[in-house]
Amino acid sequence: MPTLRKFIGVSVGAAFAVINPSVNAVVFASDLLLETSQPEPSFEPQTSLEKQQPVSSQPPLEGEVQPTEDEVKGEETPLTPSEPSPASVLSNPEAPSIGDNATWRDRQTVADSQLEETLNLLVDEHSQQLSAEDKAWVSRLQTALSSDPTQNPLPETVVSPHVAQSPELAPLYLDPSPNPLLFPTDPSEVAIEGTQPLTLKQAIDLARRNNIELQQSKLQLERSQAQLRQALAANLPTLTFQSGLQRSQSANSEISARNTDTALGDPDSPTNSLTGTVEVRYDLLTSGLRSANIKAAEKQVQFNALQVEVIEEQIRLNVAEQYYQLQASAEQLRIRQQALVQAERSLRDAQALETAGVGTRFAVLQAQVQVANEQQRLTEAIASLRTARRTLAQILNLPQTLDVSAADPVEIVGRWQLSLNESIILAYKNRAELEQRLIERELNEAQRDARLAGLKPQVSLFANYNALKLWFDDPLLSQGTGDGYTLGAQLNWTLYDGGLSRAQADLEEAEIEIAEQQFADNRNRIRLEVEDAYFQLVSSFDNIQTSIVGLAQAEEALRLARLRFQAGVGTQTDVINSETDLTQAQFNQVQAILGYNLAVARLQRAISNLPASPTL
Repeated sequence: MPTLRKFIGVSVGAAFAVINPSVNAVVFASDLLLETSQPEPSFEPQTSLEKQQPVSSQPPLEGEVQPTEDEVKGEETPLTPSEPSPASVLSNPEAPSIGDNATWRDRQTVADSQLEETLNLLVDEHSQQLSAEDKAWVSRLQTALSSDPTQNPLPETVVSPHVAQSPELAPLYLDPSPNPLLFPTDPSEVAIEGTQPLTLKQAIDLARRNNIELQQSKLQLERSQAQLRQALAANLPTLTFQSGLQRSQSANSEISARNTDTALGDPDSPTNSLTGTVEVRYDLLTSGLRSANIKAAEKQVQFNALQVEVIEEQIRLNVAEQYYQLQASAEQLRIRQQALVQAERSLRDAQALETAGVGTRFAVLQAQVQVANEQQRLTEAIASLRTARRTLAQILNLPQTLDVSAADPVEIVGRWQLSLNESIILAYKNRAELEQRLIERELNEAQRDARLAGLKPQVSLFANYNALKLWFDDPLLSQGTGDGYTLGAQLNWTLYDGGLSRAQADLEEAEIEIAEQQFADNRNRIRLEVEDAYFQLVSSFDNIQTSIVGLAQAEEALRLARLRFQAGVGTQTDVINSETDLTQAQFNQVQAILGYNLAVARLQRAISNLPASPTL
C-alpha cells in the first residue's frame, strides 16, 4: 500500500473524528485504508443481504411465499461511514445515537462537505507525489464524499399511501376489525397481503391500542369509579316527591244513600282527590358505615388503576421479548445465507483443485455435504422467521391479512447506569404490585369496618310536606284543599343477627393477613427479577465486547484456512471448521446484543415507570 495513500486515509479519518466525535477515528481510517486493497472500492452503505442474493436452490413449499429481499432488509440498518460501528460504540459509550433519517442526512451532508475540503487540501499539497493509481483512488474517494447522501438513506417504514403516519405511533390501518365476532370463511380472507415493518415503540403502542385484556381492565376501572360516585352519594340527603290522582265510589256510600235525605247532596257521588307529598331524608348517624363504604370504593378505584398499569407494563415486556425474538430470527436468516455462500465458495475451491489435479474427491464430497447442510439450515431459518412474524402479529392483534417485520436495527439500546442495589430500591418504590397489596389491605380494613357497623345504631332524620285537594261530582257536597307536614327521627339497631356481621368481619381480617403475606412474597419475587435481569445485563454486555473480538478472529481464521487449502498445505476440514466457527461467532454477537436489550427490557419491567428505551 503506498505510504502517501496511507497518510491521506489516516488524515481524513482523523478529520472525520473531529467533525463527528461519535465515531472512532481509527475505525474510520481503517475502513478507508482497506478500500485501497479492494479491486472495485465502493463507499455506498450495503448490508450483507444487499451484497448477495439468497442462494438456496430448493423450491418453496406448496402454498408458501419466500421472504423477499426487502422484507429481510427491513430487519436491520446498514452501517455508513458516519454511523458508529459496534467497536466504536463500546470504546465510546457516550456516543450519541444516529437519530431519525432527516437528522442523519443533515449531519452526513455537513460532515461530507467538511471532509471533502480536508481531502482537497491534502491532495493539493501532495499532488506532485501522487501516482496514477493514487490519483484514481483519490478520485473515487472524492466522488463518494460529494455524492448525495439521500441516495442511500436509512430504511424507512413502509406505510399506506392513503394513511398519514406519525413516526412515534403505529398506523391506524393496523388496527383489527371492530367486530370481535369476525369469522373468516374464505381462504382469501386470511391470505397474507403485505408485511408492515414496525419499530419497537410502534409495536408497543399498537399492542396497547389493541390488547383485549387491557381494554377490559380499563372498563373495570370505569366501573369502580361509578361505584365510588355511588358511595359518595350517601353524604347527601335524599329528596323525594310523590303525587296521586284518585276517583272512587264505595259500596258503603251507596247503601248509606238509600237511608239518607238527599236534599243536602247525594252521598253516593264519586269522590275525586289529588295528593302531593315532598319528603327529605338524611342518615344522621351511620356508626362508620358510610365512611367505610366510601373508603372501600376509593381503594377499589386505586387498585384497578394500578392493575391497568400492571397490564400495560407486562404488555410492553411481552412485545419487547417477541420483537427481539423476531430480530434474532431475521439475523439467523442473514447468517445462514452468508454461511451458505461460504459453503458454496468452498465447494467451488474444492472442485477447482480437483480439476487442476491437486485436490481430492473426498474434499469435494465434504464441501457438497456442507452445502446441503447449510441449505437445510437456511430453510429452517426461513420457517423460524415466518413463525416469529406471525407470533408478534398475534400479540399485536393485527388484521388477518397483514404480517409484520422488525424495522429497528440490531444494536444495543443504551447503557444501564444504575447499580444493582439502586435498581432494587427503585423497583420497591415503583412496582405497582407492591402498592396493590397495600391498597388491598386497606380495602379489606374498610370492608371489615363496614361489616361491624351493621351491629351499631343507625339514626336518620326525615321531614315531609303533603297537600290534598278533594271534590265531588255533586256540587252540594263539601269540597276544598288542605295541607300538613311531618317531622321525625328514626332509629334502627340490629341487636343480634346470628353472628353474621362478626363472621364477615373475621373474613376480612383473614384477607388482611393474606395481603400482608402476598406483599412479602411479591417483594422477594421483584428483587429476584431485578437481580436476574441485572446479572444477564452484565453478562451480555461483557459478551458483546468478547464477540466483537471473536468475530474478527473467526473471519481471519477462515481467510487463512482458505489460503492454506488453496495452497495445498491445508485440508477441507480446516475450512469447514473455520466456517462453522465464523457462523457461531456471528450468532454469538447477535445473541449478546439482543440478550443485552432483553435484559434492559426486563429491568424496565421489574422497576416499572421507566421509558421504553432509556438511553443512558
